[in-house]
Amino acid sequence: MNAESGKSFFKQVGWMVVANLGCGLFMFAVHPIAGKMEAAEYGVFQTMLKLFILLGIPAAGLQSVFALQTALAKTATEQADLGAAVRAVLWAMAGVWLVTFLAGLAASGPICATFKISNSNALLATLGLGLTTLLLPVLRGVLQGRQDFAGLGWTLVIDGVGRFSMIVVLVALLGGQAASGMSASLVSQFAALALAAWATRAVWRAPGGGFHWRPWLARVAPLTLGLGAVTFIGAADTLFVQSQFDRNLTRLYGAGVIVGFGLSQFTLPIASVMFPKIAGGTGADAALRHTLLGTAVLGGAVALVCSLVPTLPLRVVYFRNPEEFLLAAPLVPWFVWSILCLVLANVLIQNLLARERFTIVPWLVLIAAGYAAGLAWVQPRLAGMDPMTAFRLVVQVLSVACVSLLGTAVYFTWGRRESSRVQGHIPNS
Repeated sequence: MNAESGKSFFKQVGWMVVANLGCGLFMFAVHPIAGKMEAAEYGVFQTMLKLFILLGIPAAGLQSVFALQTALAKTATEQADLGAAVRAVLWAMAGVWLVTFLAGLAASGPICATFKISNSNALLATLGLGLTTLLLPVLRGVLQGRQDFAGLGWTLVIDGVGRFSMIVVLVALLGGQAASGMSASLVSQFAALALAAWATRAVWRAPGGGFHWRPWLARVAPLTLGLGAVTFIGAADTLFVQSQFDRNLTRLYGAGVIVGFGLSQFTLPIASVMFPKIAGGTGADAALRHTLLGTAVLGGAVALVCSLVPTLPLRVVYFRNPEEFLLAAPLVPWFVWSILCLVLANVLIQNLLARERFTIVPWLVLIAAGYAAGLAWVQPRLAGMDPMTAFRLVVQVLSVACVSLLGTAVYFTWGRRESSRVQGHIPNS
């Protein structure tokens, strides 16, 4: 990567950081308003946001695989095949969502009881969000692979602005609770989906092309398993806590989660710029160095500040009623360093997957399974603990999983010799 391409890389990164920061700021601005919900309802709102993320696990590899296929689609035939693939997968994901929605509807009673949801409309809105979380990765992957970071960034911005605006209307002005908060998210996600569909219309409307499921699934399965494992580790703790503790207390754990989420908003966009450059085989090693350095420096600075002054991010996020959330301050350092390990691991994992070095995938799944086992192991011990001590134990289990992810990703990146297929092609037959 020469000086000019390096400048272009950081310009693109700069826009993605701005877009993610804008999205993140508006997402953060949601919580001072949502924090005025009833205590139990705010805990449900935080939990449903994480359930929304977990519903996207079937699509966890789709943004990456479509970024890869789009980056490699150079000829007219390959571009026609790309359009056929986008159409087929969008229809398939819509089918997956319909099955999930109907299953969730049938099991709404037990789900509401487990997660202490008093208004089932909160669950229905979350299940509705499952459609956007399955479709958006396909279209964002196309934008990413085309290096259309302007379009990709605006899908993030409109999501954040839309969610904040609707929260103001539905919660602040109309006095809504968790169900209204999730409905606001539903509106903003559909706005982002509409924008992404418009920006990629030349791709998914392209005529002709061929698509065959078997070879495509062989490529997407390791991406889905690998990135799905990372997604699970980043989201499962909130649902676990909501199912185990008094619904009036879980918002304190959620406050620490929100601070960790904020750190990820500063760092994850850098990896999104890296992926298509590595997939395209141009300046791959330099792109990894720049991405890893940028993530470590930016994320490390945020984590250090949050560790030195753990009440600061809580006062910023919950400036309208900070005294209700300052009890979560001891959790903040655990969260920020755990999430920093998670986003650094994500950079290395994305690098490996972009190079089609898939031997790490079984280990990622094993770590996710170990994390679930760890939560199950501490579950009977939580009942006799002070709530904040119990919360700290849960986030410590999360920390072990995140450090394990990072260590594994480091080993497979530099400690294990493996052939790289950066110039590979996604087969259609």
